[in-house]
Amino acid sequence: MATAAGGLWWWANQPLLLSSSPLDFRVTAGSSLRSAITQMREAGINVEPTLLATLARLNRADTAIKAGSYAVKTGVTPFQLLNKLLKGKVTQGELTLVEGWTFRQWRGRMDKHPDLSHETSGMSEAQIIAQLGLNISSLEGQLFPDTYLFDKQSSDLDLLARANRAMQRKLDAEWAQRAAGLPYKTPGEALVMASIVEKETGREADRNLVAAVFVNRLRKGMLLQTDPTVIYGLGENFDGNLRKRDLQTDSPYNTYSRPGLPPTPIAMPGQASLRAALNPAESEVLYFVARGDGSSQFSQTLDEHNNAVNRYQRGGK
Repeated sequence: MATAAGGLWWWANQPLLLSSSPLDFRVTAGSSLRSAITQMREAGINVEPTLLATLARLNRADTAIKAGSYAVKTGVTPFQLLNKLLKGKVTQGELTLVEGWTFRQWRGRMDKHPDLSHETSGMSEAQIIAQLGLNISSLEGQLFPDTYLFDKQSSDLDLLARANRAMQRKLDAEWAQRAAGLPYKTPGEALVMASIVEKETGREADRNLVAAVFVNRLRKGMLLQTDPTVIYGLGENFDGNLRKRDLQTDSPYNTYSRPGLPPTPIAMPGQASLRAALNPAESEVLYFVARGDGSSQFSQTLDEHNNAVNRYQRGGK
């Protein structure tokens, strides 16, 4: 027994093999220890399931796994990995970054979080991008919405890097499974569309049809004419009331005056919007209007759309 315990202790303090470093993984809500180990192995952590389960039981930690997103680096040991998963065993911060929020909103939430080390304080967005080593013009749309767990006083730059890696993984996976014939030349264009779908979708069941409307418009060379892009272009000047003059004032984000997609995403899309943008509903719809209950009425022709607008927006019969 002493020999076995000594062997387990030796193993628990040896570095694990990782498929990459840093390596991100997620433990879904309600996961058992065995399920969490499976998720870690699938993410690329070469941990021996039986030994880690035994180590957890000996530490009375096998029922204390905390769901969320994690990051580990080369050199992490099984014991350190287990500690990351324990509820109450390691002091951790938690931050939920919300689908549909802009980078400005995300940064505002991060800047106020007491458990983060605010290395980006005073940096411009361009300086943050340079610190992250990214070859992009904007962080808008480039960060995946999720609940992130981190050791207290971790760098906000590390959290942003994790969120960016997560978005790239999700986008790459959805791009690989995209429908044929889509009007996107690059995954980046699909990301822009996903951000529009995210902002325009009030109901989960409508998401793929909303995507179909905008994809069909792109195919036909029609203007997208979507209010959220105009609002994004107004930035801090938007007071909550979109006016006719705003729709008539040209800007790179005014899809009433400029054809095609805007130059960048307009928000952080979740996975459902990524999937909808890359696998929209097979439909000829070109228009939609809010019904007032969170759902939308979709139409194929302008006459049908005008009737729907009259019914749902103007109180017509």
